[in-house]
Amino acid sequence: MTLKGYPALARIALAAALAAGLAACSMGGGGGQLSPGLSAPMNQPGARLNRVEALFLLNDFRRAQGAADVRGDTVLDNTAQSLATAYAKTGAQPVLPPGAVAMRLSAGYTTFAEVFSGWRAVPADAAAIADFTAKRAGLGVAYEPNSSHGVYWVLVLDD
Repeated sequence: MTLKGYPALARIALAAALAAGLAACSMGGGGGQLSPGLSAPMNQPGARLNRVEALFLLNDFRRAQGAADVRGDTVLDNTAQSLATAYAKTGAQPVLPPGAVAMRLSAGYTTFAEVFSGWRAVPADAAAIADFTAKRAGLGVAYEPNSSHGVYWVLVLDD
């Protein structure tokens, strides 16, 4: 799940558009529009996270912190998804999987843009996301309409 096949100018343009949209969203302005993949609501049955756009935003943040990109990993995606599903069903926060570098959790945010804004605003979460030893990432999101928070998020980072 990388964008290496795209020309550098296209990657830069996408990064600028995503950053501008997220900045406008976090400032409360009515300026730019987030891409549909980052602003798609996950609080409905069958909603699917756009992992490519989410990973691109995550890596854009990591680069701004001086960390290298992480690559998407289907095994970690499956791990994160299983943890998010269990988190949504039980309400119990999962524990860090063995061997993982870091894990971030959240509940209640309906879009990836919202949850990511929350993570980057908390120093401990931002530091974990920018962990220099992380090389791979997995994302999971689960919707449980009868739970207290509705939408549950898990990000797992590994070396």
